[in-house]
Amino acid sequence: MSQSSETVDTPAEAAEVLDMPALLRIAEAMAFASTVPVTPRALGQVLPVGADADAVLAALVAQYAGRGVELVEIGGGWQFRTAPDLAKLLTKVVQVPRRLPRAAMETLAIVAYHQPVTRPEIEEIRGAALAQTTLDSLLEAGLITPRGRKETPGRPTLWGTTPQFLAQFGLTDLKDMPRREELLVETPSPLSQPEETPAETPDEAPEPQG
Repeated sequence: MSQSSETVDTPAEAAEVLDMPALLRIAEAMAFASTVPVTPRALGQVLPVGADADAVLAALVAQYAGRGVELVEIGGGWQFRTAPDLAKLLTKVVQVPRRLPRAAMETLAIVAYHQPVTRPEIEEIRGAALAQTTLDSLLEAGLITPRGRKETPGRPTLWGTTPQFLAQFGLTDLKDMPRREELLVETPSPLSQPEETPAETPDEAPEPQG
């Protein structure tokens, strides 16, 4: 009596068993469940060996193109976002996140453009002391994170932005931020404004000569 031998699939052969629709379901579920943008590398860790994560993401982007929710590249990965043309409609019913206080926004802008930067450097650029509550609010929001320590006396903490910062402001990379020069709007001082010229009056008609 002959014994039947069972065949064992190799990892590459196992990947072929899952067709593209099945791979798309995996990517879709991961993008939906993840709180941060999904990178091809992260997706590759859950896909079968041999599956092309970039190709799967590209196919998922195409599948959601034109829908109310689209898969967009942001913060170094891919994340589901409301279609831009529908965003204004949803602001009527969806609660908008509370805006950061002005001091926090100023601090965040300094960190974004000067990172890695220390607290004393932030205070020097702002020209004002930095309250701990301001720093804490940015940390709690996940917008900044420690980036080591500066090798100076006291070894102050260096601060930088996070992937959440990119995602919240719709950026793919820090290089996508506006240049600082573009944000500087010169406001003419009252002394430099050109003097107003009096409105011209129509020429007076010549007096009739008697």
